[in-house]
Amino acid sequence: MNEYVHPADGGGSALGDALRIGGPGTTLDDAQVTEFVAGVLGGAELDGRSVCVVVPDGTRSCPLPLLLSAVHGALVGRVSRLTVLIALGTHAAMDEARLAGHLGYPEGGLAARYPGMTVRNHEWWDPDTFVSLGTISADRVGELSGGLLHHAVDVRLNRAVVDHDVTLVLGPVFPHEVVGFSGGNKYFFPGVAGADIIDLSHWLGALISSVEIIGTRGITPVRALIDEAAALIPGRRLALCAVAQSGTDALHSLAYGTPEAAWAAAAEVSAETHIRYLDAPVKRVLSVMPEKYEDIWTAAKGFYKLEPVVADGGEVILYAPHITQLSAMHPEIGDIGYHCRDYFTKQWDRFKDLHWGVLAHSTHLRGAGTYDAEAGEERCRVTVTLATGIPEDVVRAANLHHLDPAEIDPAAFAADPETLVVPHAGEILHRLRTK
Repeated sequence: MNEYVHPADGGGSALGDALRIGGPGTTLDDAQVTEFVAGVLGGAELDGRSVCVVVPDGTRSCPLPLLLSAVHGALVGRVSRLTVLIALGTHAAMDEARLAGHLGYPEGGLAARYPGMTVRNHEWWDPDTFVSLGTISADRVGELSGGLLHHAVDVRLNRAVVDHDVTLVLGPVFPHEVVGFSGGNKYFFPGVAGADIIDLSHWLGALISSVEIIGTRGITPVRALIDEAAALIPGRRLALCAVAQSGTDALHSLAYGTPEAAWAAAAEVSAETHIRYLDAPVKRVLSVMPEKYEDIWTAAKGFYKLEPVVADGGEVILYAPHITQLSAMHPEIGDIGYHCRDYFTKQWDRFKDLHWGVLAHSTHLRGAGTYDAEAGEERCRVTVTLATGIPEDVVRAANLHHLDPAEIDPAAFAADPETLVVPHAGEILHRLRTK
């Protein structure tokens, strides 16, 4: 759906229950984006309603100032209350300086740039943040997960969503290691959710495995679970799902509708835009991580997006001299270390009481492998090497390889025919072409 239709004629190309402008190979200009947003929100019957806008944190490529300005312009003066909620998941909070850069206003100048709008971090560390929406039963989780998990889950969500009449999800869609493609209802779960549903959904993704689920089109078991949880939200849910050009402020596409419909429309474009196909596997990858990833917890995307194209016995090097810690918010990963899925499932009594989300992160970064419980021997398909500012002893204690970042010359790596150098790694999925 590459053509543009004026909002007065329907807001864009119709795709199921969503409206979309742009598509693969298209670049939208600011005027198109602003006009589309004004058109669709202008007809959304939001007058007098309170609106919570859920947006990503700084770990996603997205022209958020442009999009938020368009939303603010379409809603301010019409709605009774306008709140922006930063979907941290379990990432670190954004301070005023980072929020200013992220949302596009001078530090301390929120009120002047966005009058009538409040901005809040998702304070996931504070129990008072949450309200329970209900429980998904163990039997239902079993159905949704295809029998992989039978565990009831309390669906807890940031009360700001429940306290507003309408919630508008505003953010990008990319291939994702847990759910297939990010975006849509994922901005609720895990974006502004409680620990139980985060842990369950991420561990389900880990059981399926990152390499199997990442970039999978349609409704994956994890997507089915978060859609089920989102159906418990009492207010009206809308979404503007963007497909951004990785590493830039350009937009290929923008879709509007319910979170389910807008996400599906955007995911179609992401699948054609954010996946690079190789004809043969490579021995080594150098993932050059941008500074928006501030720890390995977030920079691990440089492994997730490359694991599928690495040959057996190959290596992924995460090159990020600016990173000095494994995780800013989850130091327990240093104690657990990084291991393949079977390392945990074959010793489940030892690990079952830990945060499943941390276990999932561990398996996602370590990748495919096997574990012989009798011999206590773990064998992983790919070597994971950190060339970062993290001390060598910390890296090796976490079951990863270490390389001094001062020894890295990206140009020399690029000259090696067996090495793939990926600048601005973390968003473009690499896959092997099927014959």
